[in-house]
Amino acid sequence: MHVVATPIGNLGDITLRALWVLRGADRILCEDTRVTARLLSRYGIAATLEPYHDHNADRVRPAILGRLRRGEKLALVSDAGTPLVSDPGYRLVRDVLAEGLPVTTAPGPSAAIAALTLSGLPPDCFLFAGFLPPRQAARRAALAEWRGLAATLIFYEGPSRVAAALADMADILGDREAAVARELTKLHEETRRGRLATLAVHYREAGKPRGEIVIVVGPPDAAPAELTEAELDRRLDAALARLSLRDAAALVAEETGLPRRDLYRRALARPRQGA
Repeated sequence: MHVVATPIGNLGDITLRALWVLRGADRILCEDTRVTARLLSRYGIAATLEPYHDHNADRVRPAILGRLRRGEKLALVSDAGTPLVSDPGYRLVRDVLAEGLPVTTAPGPSAAIAALTLSGLPPDCFLFAGFLPPRQAARRAALAEWRGLAATLIFYEGPSRVAAALADMADILGDREAAVARELTKLHEETRRGRLATLAVHYREAGKPRGEIVIVVGPPDAAPAELTEAELDRRLDAALARLSLRDAAALVAEETGLPRRDLYRRALARPRQGA
């Protein structure tokens, strides 16, 4: 008795093991039966399909557990990517494990990992943070929690919020190297790389992109070893002599890799020439 987490992704990404699992399943649980039916038709698999998603999960989960106790083999799939990664299924797997029933997985496409490998950013230490809060204040507060982490950060984001999220990332995290990937492993796959502020401007001017979006943000840029407190103040004073507070902080942030917000506060406390 087992539940198998089988990612669908693009039709061409399905693994041989996943096909073997689907052919042997008594019943397949899926987000959208129409999406899964197209996959099964492509590979000539006949199976009973049942919807399992955020809206019906609490209601149908007891019946699913009952089938597993009776020895049925169930497969859990998602419309795209790997189930349980920002997709339905976590509570089902947790409850199956609590029953002492076995769970296995047939690994396949994961947008987070695919974006990380395409970003060109350090993959040795990374954090997957899922979706950021949709409202700006909550989003900025969430980003502040990860600001000091020396790791590559991976976020999922909706197309309509990409530009705003990138701008907040540049402001809170500092203008780091980043990549925006969309429609991974699909026909219109695209990865755009650059600094967060530059990417924010691009998506603000180009309009919201289509498809599923992953934003990968590099770890904090290492500040030069010789950058002392005095040197930092010297750079700020030089920038303040010809620029506004906001622009001076942005310039020094770009030069040093330090968070723009922290530099703005430091610049605000500096005596202005001629004051």
